[in-house]
Amino acid sequence: MHSRVSKALGLVATSSLVAAGPCDIYSSGGTPCVAAHSTTRALYSAYTGPLYQVKRGSDGATTTISPLSSGVANAAAQDSFCAGTTCLITIIYDQSGRGNHLTQAPPGGFNGPESNGYDNLASAIGAPVTLNGQKAYGVFISPGTGYRNNAASGTAKGDAAEGMYAVLDGTHYNGACCFDYGNAETSSRDTGNGHMEAIYYGDSTVWGTGSGNGPWIMADLENGLFSGSAVHNNAGDPSISYRFVTAAVKGQPNQWAIRGGNSASGSLSTFYNGARPSASGYNPMSKEGAIILGIGGDNSNGAQGTFYEGVMTSGYPSDATENSVQANIVAAKYAVTSLTSGPALTTGSSVSLRATTACCTTRYITHSGSTVNTQVVSSSSATALKQQASWTVRAGLGNSGCFSFESKDTPGSYIRHNNFVLLLNANDGSKQFAEDATFCPQAGLNGQGSSLRAWGYPTRYFRHYDNVLYVASNGGVHTFDATGSFNDDVSFVISASFA
Repeated sequence: MHSRVSKALGLVATSSLVAAGPCDIYSSGGTPCVAAHSTTRALYSAYTGPLYQVKRGSDGATTTISPLSSGVANAAAQDSFCAGTTCLITIIYDQSGRGNHLTQAPPGGFNGPESNGYDNLASAIGAPVTLNGQKAYGVFISPGTGYRNNAASGTAKGDAAEGMYAVLDGTHYNGACCFDYGNAETSSRDTGNGHMEAIYYGDSTVWGTGSGNGPWIMADLENGLFSGSAVHNNAGDPSISYRFVTAAVKGQPNQWAIRGGNSASGSLSTFYNGARPSASGYNPMSKEGAIILGIGGDNSNGAQGTFYEGVMTSGYPSDATENSVQANIVAAKYAVTSLTSGPALTTGSSVSLRATTACCTTRYITHSGSTVNTQVVSSSSATALKQQASWTVRAGLGNSGCFSFESKDTPGSYIRHNNFVLLLNANDGSKQFAEDATFCPQAGLNGQGSSLRAWGYPTRYFRHYDNVLYVASNGGVHTFDATGSFNDDVSFVISASFA
């Protein structure tokens, strides 16, 4: 009798090691998930429900994307549904069964850029990756984009214990407030110190820092990004910028911790474990239990980052449980994949870009000083105009998986976007310029040539509108975002240059 029981338990244990997802591991550790979000994979071994919903620009139709038998999201279903148009991620479903889904964040202390003060939704194609060789898409958060649930069930409130982790892109961040995932105010407003407990990732230095120049994993506890118990600096919290970063924060009465590591290999390190911050209002905590992604608790939405998966737990997870979760993440084998599609571009080549809209097929992307526009150009045009319509293809200044376009007649100056207008500006060497001058080609949305999406704002594409160039979204709030002729206006034939 005794040996049969032992053998049965051994089989169960072996099976769980093979099949368990992060939330199975947390549950086994006595700290079950109360929210589980991922657009890339199932976080429970038995989960077969929807991971996320996408909405396409052509007709407003929606579909849900679910995991394949491998547990990885069915990216092919999204690609098929979104073919020839744009798609946004409208819902990130909670896999815990509690219904803690994330949707478009509403206005709060700060308004978003969308209609009625809402935040933007993320492009469905901005963050392609593979898991064990299978394609999936993360959530690429541009400034102004955010998701939220102000009526979450089962999340920690007051000083109750909780844990959370997220898998993030360690190369996509900024210093603006605040790229967060975790527990926040239910009013979308700043209600005081200690009313949040969320993972923060970025290089903001306004409230707190770790060692080096960042980016850092910190905790957003409201009115403070904390790297440790001191208000300003914890030298034990390192700059961390792996391509895939595992970030973990957990808290219980007068104790909290920051842990992190490389999602692709190795184990987690503990960057802080100790008492709550000494500043007033953080001990005890006053957590409210809403869930945010990509924004601060008051809807401050100037930050950027990429989210692949994350959970929140009931109770304070042990280090051992988190270590097992990290091993599971490593076993998922997150890896990069191509950011581009359609006709190939060759770095160093000299190209021209011709409009494909019926009105404008003799017009090419040119510049007049710093203004990027379209003009009629032909082989008989003046040499100066032909040079203004010629561009040298460079490896993307902000991401080498995409491209930048250097002016042929003004070397050192590149097409970049600023306030969604395309300009020709000299490269000032800044991170902001590099990102604003990086564009990712894909097969033309109207079936011709290529469409060029902004790397940092992947809902937005090169578009000619009244012969001026913008980075436009399909149906956004600006005049140049109009849906009429969008697919034609964002599709360009790229061929050899005039000069």
